[in-house]
Amino acid sequence: MNLLQRLAGALRQRQRWLLIALLGLLHLALLADADRAFGMLCWLVHVGLFILWQPFIYAERRLDISALAVIALLLGCGIVFYGWWLLIVWVVILAALVGGRVMFIDHRPTRIFYLIAFAYLLAALLFWLVPRVVPNAALIGPSLDREFAWGMPLFLLLMTLLPLSKDSDRPGGAMVDLFYSLFIFLLIAVLVLGSLAFMLLRQSGYFEAVFNTLTSIALLLLLIGWTWNTRPGFTGIDVFFSRYLLTIGLPFENWLHRLTTLAGSESDPERFLSKALNEMLDLPWVEGGTWVAEARSGTFGCQSNSCHEFFGQPLRLTLHTRHKLSPALVWHFHLLAQLANEHYIAKLRARELQQVSYLRAIHETGARLTHDVKNLLQSLNNLCYLAQTANGQDGRRLELLLERQLPQITQRLQQTLAKLQKPQSEAGGALPAAMWWKIQQQRYAGLAISFAPAELDPEVLVPTALFDSVADNLLQNALLKRQTESDLRVHIALASDASVLSVCDTGSAIREEVLADLLRAPLASENGLGIGLYHAARQAESCGHELRLACNQPGRVCFELRRCGQGTAATDLGAGLS
Repeated sequence: MNLLQRLAGALRQRQRWLLIALLGLLHLALLADADRAFGMLCWLVHVGLFILWQPFIYAERRLDISALAVIALLLGCGIVFYGWWLLIVWVVILAALVGGRVMFIDHRPTRIFYLIAFAYLLAALLFWLVPRVVPNAALIGPSLDREFAWGMPLFLLLMTLLPLSKDSDRPGGAMVDLFYSLFIFLLIAVLVLGSLAFMLLRQSGYFEAVFNTLTSIALLLLLIGWTWNTRPGFTGIDVFFSRYLLTIGLPFENWLHRLTTLAGSESDPERFLSKALNEMLDLPWVEGGTWVAEARSGTFGCQSNSCHEFFGQPLRLTLHTRHKLSPALVWHFHLLAQLANEHYIAKLRARELQQVSYLRAIHETGARLTHDVKNLLQSLNNLCYLAQTANGQDGRRLELLLERQLPQITQRLQQTLAKLQKPQSEAGGALPAAMWWKIQQQRYAGLAISFAPAELDPEVLVPTALFDSVADNLLQNALLKRQTESDLRVHIALASDASVLSVCDTGSAIREEVLADLLRAPLASENGLGIGLYHAARQAESCGHELRLACNQPGRVCFELRRCGQGTAATDLGAGLS
């Protein structure tokens, strides 16, 4: 038993030798026409090799009792009805399967290999089997039995010399087109029966009958080929054939149209899936069904005796149909289930993205407000530092500074609280540019910041929240940078029409690894240029402005807040540093 298993495994791994052995045993069964028992034994072994070679069921598959009973029943019928007609039908089936494999082979030696096998089977049919079922032996003509018996093994010898491709010389290496196999089966059947019909009806010789049948088939195929394609003034047969094949898809196309409409109108994933599957009730084969998608489930229609399950992730669909579905309909419904599943997954991802966007908005709002509070805290620290270092002569000036700064800090805290309550609105309104510029000079009085002289138009207004946020971020970052570079100078300037706000310093240039994500993403930072500038840039975009790095050279690092639509050839507001 182990020897047979090893032999079967070796043959299964070498499709070349399996097919050659299969044809060789068939040749012995054909030659043993006088010894029926020996011929039947060779045919039974030949059928066993065919089970190993056949392309439909894997040879490694274990068969249950029912499958073994079916095989035993078929072999029993073959033994009972063993004869020339059984061998004719069997050889026609083999020729159809071999011919169906040739259609998928691009490797030329492998294609020739299967064509030789097909030629052997056709020769065995025409030269050996069909002449033995002709009622009138006088019509057969000269016998070619000796030539077939000794010449056909040369075909098998030639098959051993051809190099096969690696893919085709392994189990399942060559596919079989069922349509082409059926077409070849019908052609060979027409050839055999047509030859017999010519011999019986016209009393023609065998080879004359075969020639007449081949000629008739060739003329018929030529006529079909000529009328198949569409030409000017003539509608080809292919149009009607395609229309017939596509009629089964019309209900599915209607459902796909409704699915697309629902995908655009329904945003909730569960409601979309329920409505889309309910539309399946309009298909002529569907009675109802049930579906399960993660923790959700539903039913539509009613149940029936025939049902089919379609498994997907996360959708699992069970369809109840009026009758058992054919393989073609199962494939169609599997495709529909996959489409519904993909649309459902897209809806789930859209909802997740919406939630992520909501969380991102909350995070960015909190980060921006935290940064505003940090800037206010730095302003309070500056006031506290001035109060601690002031002497008696500066007391009056300190009181005036506190009177101006504390109301402004209170107002900015109120604006921050308003943003927290309504994160989508930018509280703060607008101030005249001259007033805002004077407030900044008062806020940063006593610090190492130089304000450029500005002749501002009294009619020009600036968005207070945006300019406060950008100015605080840029100036605080520059002051933090000054802690490590003691000789650094900071210069701020505002254009006369408030279209450009510039903050420059004389420190070192920003590193290359920071420039890639600067103003485009939050940065991990130890001395500024982190999340504050990122949120300031996003705030500028929402207000119709642009925050950019205008210059990045050692001794000259400039940021600009520019109103969108302004040309780049504006006045160099940072010229005071040179």
